[in-house]
Amino acid sequence: MSKPFSIRKYLRDIPLPFCPGCGGFTVMSEFLRAIHELGHENLSKFVFCSGIGCSSWIPSPHFMADSVHTLHGRSIPVATGIKLLRPDLNVVVFGGDGDIVGIGLSHFIHAARRNLDILVIMVNNMVYGMTGGQVAPTTPFKAKTTTTPYGSFEEPLDTARLAVTAGASYVSRWTTAHPNELKEAVKKAIKARGFRFIEAVSQCPTAFGRRAGFKNAEEMLKWFKENAISIKQAEKLSEDELAGKIVVGEFIQRQRPTLVETIYKTIEEAKKEIEKN
Repeated sequence: MSKPFSIRKYLRDIPLPFCPGCGGFTVMSEFLRAIHELGHENLSKFVFCSGIGCSSWIPSPHFMADSVHTLHGRSIPVATGIKLLRPDLNVVVFGGDGDIVGIGLSHFIHAARRNLDILVIMVNNMVYGMTGGQVAPTTPFKAKTTTTPYGSFEEPLDTARLAVTAGASYVSRWTTAHPNELKEAVKKAIKARGFRFIEAVSQCPTAFGRRAGFKNAEEMLKWFKENAISIKQAEKLSEDELAGKIVVGEFIQRQRPTLVETIYKTIEEAKKEIEKN
């Protein structure tokens, strides 16, 4: 029988930075639980990259692993370099919605297009949480933030569907009210190849929730459960009926040649051509 899961086995003995009620700890816990269930006794086969934001603190400096804390929105380019140099390692990026699809949107799209062999976990708290609660690309329509006190006048970016369109090999979306589904998605993504993207919709009672009218984290989790619908359910609804809903599930799983495979194959072909000539 395998040993019972203990999150402390994977974490350094330093305080966590999350506000009370933050969903970041749920994402951290379920990721490490998935690692445990896959049989990894430690994180020696992983390298983590993160940018700037609340969720970027999940791996660095808390995981007992090699990690790189990069500039805002630049975690995916750094992860690209690491994966090209060390294709044997599992390279995982953690970031928030502002970091991944705000500041870092171009990198996100092109990594999916190239089918870069990394896993990106985006903790979507629907706001720029660490920098003051400003409106983000994923802020729900009409939601109040510090920069939209009368409500956001923009429709939110559907990051999961964008990843599918851009060419990702694996895409899923869950909320922190679906911890087991989130864990299973992580397990499947780690075992897969190519650009894998998991969106974890997460509560932020401090910077988003109180301005959006939620009393506490419990109310936000209840809202997630009540408004989350499956992809199959979403297909039967009109655009107006989908307003305010959170579509969850596995959007795609497919096999495509990865960027690393293509580059190394090209290098070998070039070597043979040089030797022949």
